[in-house]
Amino acid sequence: MNAPETPTTLDVAQAPFRPLRFGVTRVQVRDGAPGVHYLRAEQPLLPYPERLTDRLRHWAQTRPERTLLARRRRVPQADGSVVLGEWEHITFAQAWHTARGVAQALLQRALSPERPVLILSENSLEHALLALGCMMAGVPWVPVSPAYSLVSQDHAKLRHVWATVTPGLVFAQDARYARAIEAVVPPEVEVVLAEGQLPGRPSTPWAELAATPASAAVDAAIAATGPDTIVKFLFTSGSTKAPKAVINTQRMWCANQQQMAQSMPVLAEEDLVLVDWLPWNHTFGGNHNFGMVLYHGGTLYIDDGKPTPALIHETLRNLREIAPTVYFNVPVGFEAIANAMQTDAVLRRNLLSRVRMLFYAGAALAQPVWDSLYASEVRELGVRIPMTSGLGMTETSPFALFVTSPEVRAGDLGLPTPGLEVKLVDVDGKTEVRYRGPNVTPGYWRNPDETAAAFDEEGFFRSGDAVAWIDETDVHRGLRFDGRIAEDFKLATGTFVSVGPLRARIIAAGAPYVQDVVITGLNRHDVGALVFPTARVRELAPLPPEASLHEVLEHPAVLAHFQRVVDDLARQATGSANRVARLILLADPPSLDRGEITDKGSINQRAVLAHRADTVDKLYADALHHIVKPSI
Repeated sequence: MNAPETPTTLDVAQAPFRPLRFGVTRVQVRDGAPGVHYLRAEQPLLPYPERLTDRLRHWAQTRPERTLLARRRRVPQADGSVVLGEWEHITFAQAWHTARGVAQALLQRALSPERPVLILSENSLEHALLALGCMMAGVPWVPVSPAYSLVSQDHAKLRHVWATVTPGLVFAQDARYARAIEAVVPPEVEVVLAEGQLPGRPSTPWAELAATPASAAVDAAIAATGPDTIVKFLFTSGSTKAPKAVINTQRMWCANQQQMAQSMPVLAEEDLVLVDWLPWNHTFGGNHNFGMVLYHGGTLYIDDGKPTPALIHETLRNLREIAPTVYFNVPVGFEAIANAMQTDAVLRRNLLSRVRMLFYAGAALAQPVWDSLYASEVRELGVRIPMTSGLGMTETSPFALFVTSPEVRAGDLGLPTPGLEVKLVDVDGKTEVRYRGPNVTPGYWRNPDETAAAFDEEGFFRSGDAVAWIDETDVHRGLRFDGRIAEDFKLATGTFVSVGPLRARIIAAGAPYVQDVVITGLNRHDVGALVFPTARVRELAPLPPEASLHEVLEHPAVLAHFQRVVDDLARQATGSANRVARLILLADPPSLDRGEITDKGSINQRAVLAHRADTVDKLYADALHHIVKPSI
């Protein structure tokens, strides 16, 4: 059988979309005080359960043998490495039974919101079952970024988490977390370990916790939980300030899942299957996606890959084998998949076989990546798969805005989900989006000052995100992203610089060689850019693989490429606020310990500028010999 021909750009642009229904396409708008507007979806929010445990019980009774979770078995090798083997499955019935045993064990330990369960683990079957047991017992859990334990050298963020929530029990996946436990966890606090043992410290085996016989106390505990019960504490990424413990209640999670079901009807139109790596310590993976499979009785295949050069092969392996019905990822993940699909027919055929919707969030998706995905889809299917997006945050559970049609461009956000009221407020020449609804957090745990500052006089949560209308003549097309208000600044001339759109423009112009950008220029006369390159930048320089990244970035071929990028940006600029007058490529990656980057890859613009002030000064003093400036 001959391989399908590569479609032309015209063929791709004219190809139809695979059918996808959008739940919210119209909005009600009312005016408030000068510079204030309110938005609501025209359709109301339908009833939702009081607790997500009710959905788990329902599926355990109605489809007990359906797989809820699956993960590849980790097979230890003689050399100490681990090979990922075949899939291990947990059915809804098994999850319900095991979680009840875990709940009983937690109740016997008198844990509470004041003494929650701290989870030190990547996504795993044990992590999931422990979370479900916590939910049954009414005990909050605190999933912590593995990087705080395994990457950080000083464990400062883990210490901050510990001081904020004062855990009564710690779960760790294995002995890799021993150093962090020794540094942060007091000896009197019980540690439960899924695999292995901790050197020099007693621990409780996970199997013992899971095998605890459940009693009527578990049913009583479930019945005692309700809409206001705290499910978990999710820490913000810390991209602008120190991480804060966001209170997540049953009402928030259940309401948001119903909101998603109404905005994205595809979730309930067929049996849901996810293949997902997104970490559960973040709201995208832990609330949005994990909650989705619980709410709809779906199946989640835990992907041990990541969109990094070292681990993307595992994601591609899984997608060659398991066909999702919807697929979620961050832009860098879609970039890797788009590149692989160009030559990998098995990946292309399986991934695209039944996926109805793709969804990206977390950063801007570069147009070349978008075009490549569409080209592979048209080549394989003759149609395009709708690429969707929206806006949300940890404090909104996270789903808030969602696009209204498949005709999406980078930055489009769409309209509010049902039951969520949006307030648009003019702030310093921008329009901030604020939220009020059942999916919005009541605040930050043990942080009354930050909680008070987060809400305005009408009880709307201040997101700090700026938006603008996609089309001012048609409000039903919705909103588009316009940057973060806290990141914007003024040049010495008084000219206002909108960081978000400019950053996205540089990333798109430099694709696929630009990972992220930090914009400079506060109180200076022109705009500069600190560029963190991707690993693919090595492709531009004819150097041996052992060459250092410093050597690569200073190679004439690399500088010539970025000279073209800067010149192209200069041609498109309309003034000093969006003209990149100087650019430098950084060989040193952003540091987690210094707060320059979160473990999900978000750049903290302020932290980078603070810790690299000397580099910024040299950039403006022309004291670095590989600065790139426009030649036009």
